[in-house]
Amino acid sequence: MSLVVAVVGPTATGKSDLALDLAQALGAEVVNTDAMQLYRGMDVGTAKLPPDERRGVPHHLLDVLDPLQEASVADYQELARGVLVELAGRGVRAVAVGGSGLYVRALLDRMEFPGTDPQLRAALEQRVEVEGARALHDELAAADPVAAEGIGPRNARRIVRALEVIALTGRPYSANLPGHEYEVPAVQIGLDCDRATLDARIERRVERMWDGGLLDEVRLLAAHGMGRTASRAVGYAQALAQLDGELDEQAARAATTAGTRRLARKQMGWFGRDPRVHWLDARDPDLLERALEVVAAADAGRLPAPDLSGPVRRTLGS
Repeated sequence: MSLVVAVVGPTATGKSDLALDLAQALGAEVVNTDAMQLYRGMDVGTAKLPPDERRGVPHHLLDVLDPLQEASVADYQELARGVLVELAGRGVRAVAVGGSGLYVRALLDRMEFPGTDPQLRAALEQRVEVEGARALHDELAAADPVAAEGIGPRNARRIVRALEVIALTGRPYSANLPGHEYEVPAVQIGLDCDRATLDARIERRVERMWDGGLLDEVRLLAAHGMGRTASRAVGYAQALAQLDGELDEQAARAATTAGTRRLARKQMGWFGRDPRVHWLDARDPDLLERALEVVAAADAGRLPAPDLSGPVRRTLGS
């Protein structure tokens, strides 16, 4: 099997465009690793490439979930590994692209998933409704500070999952997170740029979302029904609030811009801790050439081995 080429990094750095360029240059097909792009109908707000802009390159794992469903990393791993096997059987390389760090790790790394307990989870979710997510986050911080640091106090779904795993296994949730150990041979290319440039790109992306029909998209989705994960995605939560009269358009746009910036910094924290990522400047006019050089070096076994015990790799915008 050829090395999987994974394009990672924060939102608005141009990952989709580079992945498409690489796929065309390598005769590859694209595999989605963005959790929100799994959902059908969530197009404008996720910057999902329309079919007529994919240059004829097949894309996998887009539009595979109904917005009422809850995305599952374990389910994603099973689907995505199946896609890799199918591509390998045809002798086709995979270019994986997306900013959902846990999904990238589920695709590439040795990662096992503890079981679930529906009653325990329901009880924890009820506590979230009564006590609030922050109270359970405080509980998680006491039981597993490492996990709490990586999970925001408003991310109720992941807080519940972490507490569920701790209760079921008797071990810290962080002990179940993957190490930096590939199960699927891969090379990761990270895109980054300075913070001012990234913030400006995010502002333009949010403008395109509203000008490109996000409210109409969300109105249709809401009429069909949206689950917790879909309805709380950045941009979708704010658009729903605007449609409900809770925010005016200016406030909804501003809140989306701020939320997207927080997401980008969280993504950089996640990918920046992985010493296997080879970082490139998203603004480089020769970006594709640089990326192909990384791939060629990886294919030839000429990339230096990452220092898994050394300091965190600093990125361009750090």
